[in-house]
Amino acid sequence: QVQVVESGGGLVQPGGSLRLSCAASGFTVESYAAIGWFRRAPGKEREGVSCITRGDTSATYADSVRGRFTISRDNAKNMVYLQLNSLKPEDTAVYYCAASKYYPCSPAFQGYGLWGLGTQVTVSS
Repeated sequence: QVQVVESGGGLVQPGGSLRLSCAASGFTVESYAAIGWFRRAPGKEREGVSCITRGDTSATYADSVRGRFTISRDNAKNMVYLQLNSLKPEDTAVYYCAASKYYPCSPAFQGYGLWGLGTQVTVSS
């Protein structure tokens, strides 16, 4: 079964860190054009957070997370990670991993057809 499964969310204090993991099964992360992370905060639309292109040729970050979040991949483990540092209350959201089979990573965050169920990140004191 082709799927992605997120993990690593939780409750963290402002200024803290988390590492989210995206496990791919039924396909290899190298075979898709891009893997991305998205989030949906309460009462807001889903937004693209970060993505990484096959071959690690480029990575993109939303302005709101640039310099604080880092995306990476481990092809041997078929995993993609999102390191969240210096977390703020406004980072509270459900975070989703998604895979784009044909569209490379770009600020448009388009073409993602395979989605996970999400992992909750709550930043609160």
